[in-house]
Amino acid sequence: MKVTFLGTGTSQGVPLINCHCQVCTSADKKNHRLRSSISVETDQATVIIDTTPDLRQQLLRNPLPRIDAVLYTHAHADHIYGIDDLRRFNQLQKERIPVYGDASVINRLTRMFDYAFGDGDLNPGLPNLKAVRVDGTFSINNLAVIPVTLMHGQQEIRGFRIGKMAYCTDVSYIPEKIFKQLENLDVLILDALREKEHPTHFSVAEAVAAAQRIAAGKTYFIHMSHKIEHQAASRKLPKNMFFSYDGLTLNLP
Repeated sequence: MKVTFLGTGTSQGVPLINCHCQVCTSADKKNHRLRSSISVETDQATVIIDTTPDLRQQLLRNPLPRIDAVLYTHAHADHIYGIDDLRRFNQLQKERIPVYGDASVINRLTRMFDYAFGDGDLNPGLPNLKAVRVDGTFSINNLAVIPVTLMHGQQEIRGFRIGKMAYCTDVSYIPEKIFKQLENLDVLILDALREKEHPTHFSVAEAVAAAQRIAAGKTYFIHMSHKIEHQAASRKLPKNMFFSYDGLTLNLP
């Protein structure tokens, strides 16, 4: 399994527009963050999690041969507004691309982007997608995917476990019963917005505490704001915990 971090930033990305702070003006590429997303490539399938507004740029930097499916965590703008860029893969693959999400995500996508979910012939001028509602384990070309229920403030969203990797972005609370689903991980990818507490995202301290309880082999934090300077913040992390960065690639069994 190959996991690529297409983007690791918060909803505004980093640098922020018209911000002149140390991080936003940094020459260190690890402080330059597109909106958060990953790709997962296995022998069975190639999938991406979320379609950020930066998707075109992300896939020019990190080319994929095809996209077999998209998994959606939730329907906030920074996670869905790149959906139109799936059109190029429809043109290349000459087939509809299935997009997976819970009922609230699918309802939002099919309302906002109704033109992408037609039943007729493929239209090369539009994305051509198939909506798939999920509320339990499902498979994509025999690749098993386990949805994981998380809380994003007061909103219930989804993380995803694929093999021994789990992706949990935009989380402020992990329900007690979910920890069982996150046992025996080689890699945990987990939200860590900033050092200061936030109502809808884990702070770094909260993320570290959750990661210590889950006890994955390695934990990579994601969805960082411009309040995280990569090098300085990395030095404070416990062993086997890391701040991810755009373009980071992991090769897992």
